[in-house]
Amino acid sequence: MTPTTLFLNAAQTLTAAGPARARRGGEMADAGVQQGIGVAVQGERIVAVDRDDVLRQRFPDALEVDCDRGLLAPGFVDSHTHTVFGAARFAEHELRATGVPYLEIARRGGGIHSSVRDLRARTDDELFTLAVPRLARLAAGGVTTVEIKSGYGLTVADELRTLQVIRRLAQTQPQVIVATCLGAHEVPLEFRDRAGGRQEWLALLMHELFPVVAREGLAEFADIFCEPGVFTVEEARELLQHGQRLGLRAKLHADELHDGGAAALAADIGAVSADHLAAIAPSGIAALAASDTVATVLPGTMLFLGTGRQAPARKLIEAGAAVALATDFNPGTSPLTSYPLVMTLAVSELRLSASEAWIAATVNGAAALGLAGETGQLAPGFRADLAIHAVDDFRALPYWFGERLCVGSWARGRACHPMR
Repeated sequence: MTPTTLFLNAAQTLTAAGPARARRGGEMADAGVQQGIGVAVQGERIVAVDRDDVLRQRFPDALEVDCDRGLLAPGFVDSHTHTVFGAARFAEHELRATGVPYLEIARRGGGIHSSVRDLRARTDDELFTLAVPRLARLAAGGVTTVEIKSGYGLTVADELRTLQVIRRLAQTQPQVIVATCLGAHEVPLEFRDRAGGRQEWLALLMHELFPVVAREGLAEFADIFCEPGVFTVEEARELLQHGQRLGLRAKLHADELHDGGAAALAADIGAVSADHLAAIAPSGIAALAASDTVATVLPGTMLFLGTGRQAPARKLIEAGAAVALATDFNPGTSPLTSYPLVMTLAVSELRLSASEAWIAATVNGAAALGLAGETGQLAPGFRADLAIHAVDDFRALPYWFGERLCVGSWARGRACHPMR
């Protein structure tokens, strides 16, 4: 019989229990916080959530994990990262400080293109070795599910090998890892300045990259950077709908720097999520609110870029959209592995309540990966993705900004971060 493990003696247990779908509007205000409640885990699944004394009676031979009067909560779902990359991009940080905007840096061949040159020169083993400690840092903040995008290869071969590195990480690391194909992160420099180059690259993505990705199961999603100066709404529609026909669900980098109508496109084509949204128009907010597409906001990115503005998360929630949070961990615009800092920014910058931030970080993050029936809440039948934080109130985690307070995290019942 599979052994049982009991997580007991929590000051608070944040269950986020409820419907196995994205929460929206007033639903996000209830994170299901209880006292005197523990969790029973068998194998990869939660089998019971009940009072500590009841769980001890029901499972008298179980192993016990002492939460030491801390907070027991679902593991965070980081639904937007670019974890597989090579070198950091320190120089750009200074360039932006002098007033050079992000898209101008990219136009000069920097930004994404500098990471592309770097990745192409590295071996698969190098990329894997660099990614492992990054995932460990995410786990140390309580992240148990991580989406990882390709997008720094920008050739068919380099995109495929990036996705193969992500697969290797998924097979060897304790966290649950979900892959996204972001071949449309930019137009490769070798295509950008020649006649018909954009269309040629998009055709390669649709007819050479996507079929292999779909056939070999290398990714769940296809994504595109839909932004004026990068890819247009029309190009995004054609690419993502082609991916959908092959079985790749759609995601979008949408309306990050300028309103280009990408959020409305995401809603129209049934994308699982539209991410960034700092420049979203009222029409885009309305479109997301009327759809099942999750609005994923990335406050660390806008803070690091120094834009002085953030995605209108409060307006999105009040309109009835489902809002999720993610780190956008990447080398150029969000070198951030502390998910609790994202929680702090959600409250302080985005004006979410602590409960809304927790739901955005768990249930709605899971929904942004199509996993709301699998993870994101502490309830029987759900995956045993949990974390213990050294605070006695769920509001304390976003309050103590910049501190590492996670003392243990588990994905599928397996330890990701101490308490092994």
